[in-house]
Amino acid sequence: MTVNFPFHLAFPVTDLEKARAFYCDILGCSSGRESDSWIDFNFFGHQLVAHLVNSQDHHVSSDNEVDGHVVPASHFGIILDWELFEQFADKLKRKRVDFVIEPYLRFEGRRGEQSTLFIKDPSGNYLEFKAFKNIDMLFERDLNKY
Repeated sequence: MTVNFPFHLAFPVTDLEKARAFYCDILGCSSGRESDSWIDFNFFGHQLVAHLVNSQDHHVSSDNEVDGHVVPASHFGIILDWELFEQFADKLKRKRVDFVIEPYLRFEGRRGEQSTLFIKDPSGNYLEFKAFKNIDMLFERDLNKY
């Protein structure tokens, strides 16, 4: 099923003002509705809602190996077009964002080739930004084709 509606994702943060600074000032999101315990963000046209939690209640993330890198199992992000990904990665570098995984070309030379990078917000939530050389490979099932 293909649906072209915005998605909604609620996630925990331990400091709303640090979350606002990261998502607005670093990533370029705008904020929407908010209260003392949550903030809506426009994340590339999708609704992210940062919910305030106590530090001890924030989840711990495990990881997996993918293409030679340790990837946080719990993460979210957005798929950008190739040029926008490059511009966005450069923007993060200019803002001196610490990368969990530096921008690189994953599955290089294979059908599922993609650029990817990982960063972490101030509450420890992992975000992945990626772009596919061929977006038709987004849901490719035949792993032998990679």
